[in-house]
Amino acid sequence: MRPLLPRLLTLTGVLLALPVWAGKLALVIDDFGYRPHNENQVLAMPTAISVAVLPNAPYAREMATKAHAQGREVLIHLPMAPMSKQPLERDTLRPDMSSEEIARILRDAVNKVPYAVGLNNHMGSAMTASLPGMQKVMQAMSAYHLYFLDSMTIGSSQASQAAAGTGIKVLKRKVFLDDTQNVADIRRQFSRAVEIAQRSGYAIAIGHPHPTTIQVLQQMLSTLPADIVLVRPSQLLNEPEPRYAPVPTYLASQPIAPAPKRLRPIQVCVIKHPLPAISQHELWRQLGHNIVTSPAVSYLKQHWQTWLG
Repeated sequence: MRPLLPRLLTLTGVLLALPVWAGKLALVIDDFGYRPHNENQVLAMPTAISVAVLPNAPYAREMATKAHAQGREVLIHLPMAPMSKQPLERDTLRPDMSSEEIARILRDAVNKVPYAVGLNNHMGSAMTASLPGMQKVMQAMSAYHLYFLDSMTIGSSQASQAAAGTGIKVLKRKVFLDDTQNVADIRRQFSRAVEIAQRSGYAIAIGHPHPTTIQVLQQMLSTLPADIVLVRPSQLLNEPEPRYAPVPTYLASQPIAPAPKRLRPIQVCVIKHPLPAISQHELWRQLGHNIVTSPAVSYLKQHWQTWLG
């Protein structure tokens, strides 16, 4: 067995060298349940990659169970009506459905996709653009501990508005990896997702178990920048808005106006009601949670087996 001390020192050095604000990248692979051969190749990738399973697919239960056993996050990939006319999955949600019918379909999907902690839409440009339709979806979801990942198949999605007041948390897809199955295009989209995560703090990218997508992921996951960590979508539920946005070029070129000659004194905020004291137990609990969910620990979980040989 190789000496552990040098390797542990290397691990420590790498962790200390990680940027404090590492970008978080969540990858979700949709359409699971139809192609076990391709999907098993996805399941050979880092376990931070999550899978979204079509509830009526022939291998839905098998693939959801296998992914969960690996420690992956499982989502229900729920079919929703698109704007275009095309063949639809059975039990595709439509805006004109009753609340009872939507609740039945969701209940059936939860039973067919075990261990699901989230739900995202399969197609759905017509359904997600309907506020009344999505309000019925969110009402049905409130019976389960699920978050909603909006695949953003249409820019006018009403998912976030529909979730207001329901307790359902909503995430939004930022990048589609494989609108085409061209390797160069997929590589470009993956790099774009990485850049968004670096610039804004986090990004969610969605792909599919196509051979070309699998090929690109196998190549590019091994060369992720050191300031990017793979995370599960649920780890982004409490993320604040992006830490900063790039300055528009038209503003960057504008001269800065001189400060006024007379400045009013800064007003001091008076705390009318002091914040309650934090107990020692709560302090340690919060500290432990922050350490466990930190980018450094996520990075260590992804790479420690490789480094230890």
